[in-house]
Amino acid sequence: MALLQEFKTFAVKGNVVDLAVAVIIGAAFAKIVDSLVQDVIMPVVGKVFGGLDFSNYYIPMNNQATGLTLVEAKKAGAVIAYGNFLTISLNFLILAFIIFQMVRIIGKLKRTEPAPAPAAPAPSAEVVLLTEIRDSLQRRQN
Repeated sequence: MALLQEFKTFAVKGNVVDLAVAVIIGAAFAKIVDSLVQDVIMPVVGKVFGGLDFSNYYIPMNNQATGLTLVEAKKAGAVIAYGNFLTISLNFLILAFIIFQMVRIIGKLKRTEPAPAPAAPAPSAEVVLLTEIRDSLQRRQN
C-alpha cells in the first residue's frame, strides 16, 4: 500500500501532469508540422527543383531496378531512403525552430513579470526581547 500511495503522490505532482500534457500536445503538433512539410513545403521545393518528389528518392542496396517507388523498392530489398530522410530532417528543423521560438517567447514573458518582493524574515527571539526592553525603558523615562 505504501508503494501505491507513493506512486499516487508522484503522479499527481504538477510536473508529471504538465509533462503528460506537453507530450500529448507535442504529438499532435508534430502531426501538424509533418503535414505542413509533406503537403505544403516539399511540393513547393520539388517544383522549384523541376517537379521532383523527394519522398521517392532512394539508393538500392542490391541490384534492383531504380524505377520503382520507395514502397516497392523496400519490398524488393534494402534501400537507403535519403529523400525520406531529407523530408524528416526538414520536419525536425521546422519543429525545433518553432519550439525554440516558443521557449524564447515564454522566457521573455517570465522576465517581464515583476519578481515578488521577498518576505521580511521574522525577528529572532533576542530581537523581540531587546525591543520589549527598549520600549519598557522608554515608557519609564516618559
